[in-house]
Amino acid sequence: MCLGRCSRFIARCLYPLGFLSMTCNIVLFFPDWKTEYALNHRLTPEVTYMGGLVGGGVMVLVLAFYIDFKGCCSNRCEKFLSISIAAGGVAGAIYSFKVAFDGLVNGPYCRAGSWWDKPYKDKSLKYLLNVDQWDQCSEPENVVALNSSAFGLLVLASSLELVLCSLQLVIVVVTYVCKTEGKRVGETALRMVATGR
Repeated sequence: MCLGRCSRFIARCLYPLGFLSMTCNIVLFFPDWKTEYALNHRLTPEVTYMGGLVGGGVMVLVLAFYIDFKGCCSNRCEKFLSISIAAGGVAGAIYSFKVAFDGLVNGPYCRAGSWWDKPYKDKSLKYLLNVDQWDQCSEPENVVALNSSAFGLLVLASSLELVLCSLQLVIVVVTYVCKTEGKRVGETALRMVATGR
């Protein structure tokens, strides 16, 4: 039984999540809407790992495009490709989640006093709840709010992507196994009828 409708629904859900992940990662490259921080290598390290751009964006969107345009697979080669692409989507979502979560936990790279540092590192997520501590970062302006909101959205988006990509992987594997076993059962039944058993 082909589960093409369910797969296409998953693809339609992955599109906005993938584009949201890419947008969040791109916005993080321009704190205070300036390019100077990227040019001077003064970005939060997790931004440069591009988890939202590559993992939650490109790798997940490849799966969404493949599902949307290919639908159900008819031969073993296509099924193996579907399994590989779905597994790639799962890996991309996991990578995006890990990088975004680390970005939230470690906090932004910013000017704290007279030096550039990560003043919120090793303080878990407590700094997110205490807005009064956000002024430890004097430059870029509002970098804590930017990082916490963008990385927070990436954590949410990648979590949903992980669920959807894992569901698609299960669908492809189950479809492959069921069709393979169904074909074997059918061949066995035909052989039994032909031999008169």
